[in-house]
Amino acid sequence: MRRGTFRDDTVDYAAVGATHAPDLMQYPPERSVPAEETWRLGSGEERFRTAGDALLSWTAQRAAGLSVEDVRPASGPAYAGVSFDADGNPVAPSKREVEQRFDAEGTPFAGPGMTLRLRGRVAGMRADAELRVISVTEEARRIGLVLGTVGGSVVSGEELFDIEWRDDDSVWFTVRAFDAPNSVLYRMVPGLLRRRRKELFARYLRAISPLYTTPL
Repeated sequence: MRRGTFRDDTVDYAAVGATHAPDLMQYPPERSVPAEETWRLGSGEERFRTAGDALLSWTAQRAAGLSVEDVRPASGPAYAGVSFDADGNPVAPSKREVEQRFDAEGTPFAGPGMTLRLRGRVAGMRADAELRVISVTEEARRIGLVLGTVGGSVVSGEELFDIEWRDDDSVWFTVRAFDAPNSVLYRMVPGLLRRRRKELFARYLRAISPLYTTPL
């Protein structure tokens, strides 16, 4: 099992960890638009492991048409053994090193505190941003990560990606997010923000699953 988070003040939004909150859709952070989708990927341990490795090796972002650049490890200590309470707050932190893995191209798998640069376009608009890996979870039946914006994006906020292997052997992929508009255009036309998020969710599903499934 590996579970970790990284806490510092470099992200450009206040509600760090809010994507873990069960009431995100009802009470999102101020000025932000929440979104959530869950899809069934199939069943079985092999599907779970394959989807989890794809998630932690940036497949969702790359297959969504975004380039992953300048991946850097945490500048300070990571915290392992962290869980989140009902409000999305990290609890029971403990400092220890976690094993670093790399993909076939030598890019490090996601790790708590890591920063990276994404470049590309979504819904016809620039999607360049610097992101921080807020947390990583690798458990027997759950694999996930949370990304938060550091700066340079048309929006600020957080994305949670979660792969769950349930007791009935089914495997599910959930993405939760909240976005606050930074660009003038997104502030003036809120519908563009929702369209951007909808397109991102569809791209992530294509990346992680070979099949399209009906949302939960």
